[in-house]
This record gives sequence, structure tokens and C-alpha cells, in this order.
Amino acid sequence: MKSILAHLRQNPLSFLIVALPLAILAELLQWGPLWIFLFSAVGLIPMAGYIGKATEAMAFYTGPRIGGLLNATLGNAAELIITLVAINAGLLDLVKASITGSIIGNLLLVMGLSMVVGGIKNGMQSFDRRHASNNAILLILAILALVIPSFFSGSIGDEHSIGVEALSLGVAVVMMVLYILGIIYSLKAPRSPITHESTVEPHHKPSMTVAQSTALLAAATIGVVVLSELLVGEIEHVTENLGLSEFFLGIILVPIIGNVAEHLVAVQVAIRNKMELSVEIAVSSSLQIALFVAPLLVFLSLAMGNPLTLIFNPFELIALGAGVIISAFVSLDGESNWLEGAALLAIYLMLGLSFFLLPF
Repeated sequence: MKSILAHLRQNPLSFLIVALPLAILAELLQWGPLWIFLFSAVGLIPMAGYIGKATEAMAFYTGPRIGGLLNATLGNAAELIITLVAINAGLLDLVKASITGSIIGNLLLVMGLSMVVGGIKNGMQSFDRRHASNNAILLILAILALVIPSFFSGSIGDEHSIGVEALSLGVAVVMMVLYILGIIYSLKAPRSPITHESTVEPHHKPSMTVAQSTALLAAATIGVVVLSELLVGEIEHVTENLGLSEFFLGIILVPIIGNVAEHLVAVQVAIRNKMELSVEIAVSSSLQIALFVAPLLVFLSLAMGNPLTLIFNPFELIALGAGVIISAFVSLDGESNWLEGAALLAIYLMLGLSFFLLPF
């Protein structure tokens, strides 16, 4: 009992695990769509955190290079599962909004909050300027890959025409090739923009063995699948009852649910004056979404019978452009302070308010 209490004190998000049985109970007893949606959303937060913890523990035993590969593959597993369930339900607009929301959430919300709390606690913080510049360039290229199909599709045909789908598939192939090249680079080089170093201290052995971390990863993945099914199944009812748009849920709520555990890690390492690692977590997660999750969803959606195209609406394109440009400018000098973080948060809040008030 003492060990359980100690674990809960060290990992406060674990308390939210109680939402998992409540979500199932709400579904069985028909408590209503809002309660099912709420408990499912809350339950996904610790499940995503457990996937991250299991991955970090496995990375410690496999070494930094294989660990980086694990991080690049499983870093956004929870959100990938949620979006796959949404694709199966035909909620393609929500999926594209969640891709946009994940990228701007990492670059504006996570990086901004990390700079604010890290700057208040430690004053001016510094990180590798050259590495940050390289990451910013690759991030701009990755976002351009998402933007290009949206610009050219109007002259090619309807969003669901063969030409536009071929363009999306072609761009997805190029993005996956670039991602694989990044993984190969990470296996040969000590640092890669696709992956970030483990947050587990080298001299601190994880509390879990390989077998335990594998079991936790499997159990958490099953939990995410179950809760995602419940969550997505009630989205239509929730949007009708609360007056929220599917677009707002996808661009704000889904990314936060799937990534809140990783967001907290980035903030925690910033408080410990490890701003470079905090920035890497935000940037690498954005790159993984843009170069791995998005193109993978294009291929998987085709196999599932609900083809997803990389055609984003103008509001999503504006958000992506704003997020990448401002985060690149902030990180190019290799220094950060709480005021720069506040500026990033202000842009995220303005975008969030705009998305909330959009009529669709």
C-alpha cells in the first residue's frame, strides 16, 4: 500500500485511472453521452502517460539509439489510436484538425508553458542554437509538406477526386521516406531532430523491468483502444448537446488528451533548467506528427475504406504557419525567457478562442 501511495504522489495523473472503469460503467448503465465522453477523455490521460513511461523504461535497457527509435515509433501512440478510431467512424475532419492541433499545441502551448515556468524559476535559459536552427528548418519543411497538397488541390480537382488522392499519397510517401531517413540518421548520430533523449537519468535505473514495461505498454494500449472507442462514439452527441464543433474538439481537445503526459514532462524538465531537452520534446513530437502520424494515417485510412487526404482548410493552414514561424524565431537565438513563453501562449489562446467561435 505504501508503494502504491508513493507512486501516486510521484505521478499525480495516475489518480485519473479511476475514470477508466467509470467510462465503461457509464456505457453499460447508459448514463448519457456527456458522462461517457467526459470519463473517456479523462481516462485517456493516464493511459497515454503509461505508454510514455513504458517506452522510457524500455529505452533505458535498449540504449539511447534503439531507445530513440522506440520513442519515435511509440511517442504518439495514444493519439494515433484515437485518430484511427475516428477514421473508422468517418470523422475525417476531426482527424485533420487533431493533426494541426498536435503540432501547434507542441510548438505554442507546450514550448510556451515550458519557457514561462522555466524562466520564472531559473531566469534566462539557454540551449544549443545550432541544433535549434536545424530543427526549425526541418520543421518548416515538414509543415510545407502538409501545406503543398492544400494549395495545389484546388487546381487538380475535388478533394475526393483520384488526382487529389494521388497527390496526398505521393506527398505521404515522400514524408515517410524523410522520416525513415531521420530514423537512420538517429541510429548513426548521437542526436536527431526526429527523436529526443530520454528523460530518465543515466544513473537512475527505472523501477520497471523490460517484461514489466512491455506488459504495461500492452495494457495501456488496450485501455486507449477501449476508451477511444467510447470517446469517438459520443462525439456527435456531445457536439450537438454542448454546441461545440467537431473541428474545435479535434484541434484543441483531442491533442491535449493524447499528449498531456508528455506536455507535463517537457514542463518538468524546463523547471529543472533543462530547457534544451524541453524544446527537443516539443519539436520532435511535432515532427513525428507531421512526418510519421499524418502520412501513416493516409495509408491506413485508404485500407480502412475512408480515404484521408492532406487537404487542410485555410484556418488550419494559418495556425500551422503561425505556430512554426513564431516558434522558429523564438528558438533561433538559443535563449528563452518567460516573456517569450508568454507570447507563444498568447498566440495559442487567440487561436483557441477563434476556433471555439468558428461556426463549423
